[in-house]
Amino acid sequence: MSVIYLTDLIGTGVFAISGSLAALHKKKDHDVLALFIFAFVTAVGGGTLRDVVIQAYPVAWISDVNYLMVVTAGVLIAIGCRRWWLGILRRPLLVFDTLGIGIFTILGLEKALNAGVNAWAAVLLGIVSALFGGVIRDTLANEVPLVFERQLYATPCLTGAVCYVLALALGLHPTVNFLLAVGVITVFRLLAVKKGWALPPIRV
Repeated sequence: MSVIYLTDLIGTGVFAISGSLAALHKKKDHDVLALFIFAFVTAVGGGTLRDVVIQAYPVAWISDVNYLMVVTAGVLIAIGCRRWWLGILRRPLLVFDTLGIGIFTILGLEKALNAGVNAWAAVLLGIVSALFGGVIRDTLANEVPLVFERQLYATPCLTGAVCYVLALALGLHPTVNFLLAVGVITVFRLLAVKKGWALPPIRV
């Protein structure tokens, strides 16, 4: 089992927990099937879109049942630990969502680069991998997707992805580069929420 594959499964599980917690946050009485749907689209939605764009067939979750098993496990973990998380962590949804976007931005970027996509298109596909599952999730929950609000959501992903590409060109060790880029995204996003950072609006 490769490190990239294992990290992809971990990211899938993190996003599955995020999707389940998002559903529980919006409505307290979802059944387990509804939670699975939220978890599923959050975990694999962005990656599926990326794979379709770069024509990477078959899509991972279709050819590998482990992805669906990880999503199911994420749902069960979210259900079983929801009260503990709400008691220990002030914002569990934010924590898991932030970890998910950090991991999937760089994994999506790496997969696009390995498919022969140019570096800057790969950056955009990394962002798609990280954010579009959440866009689908929020749309299903009848909420405005976070990426369309003023708070910094896509910007940390863009920053981490650009740092990764630049460090790759400088020859930084791939594992160190991956961890640093994910760390940049995670810390930037959490600080942006804590400090209330936002890009200036464009007024007409």
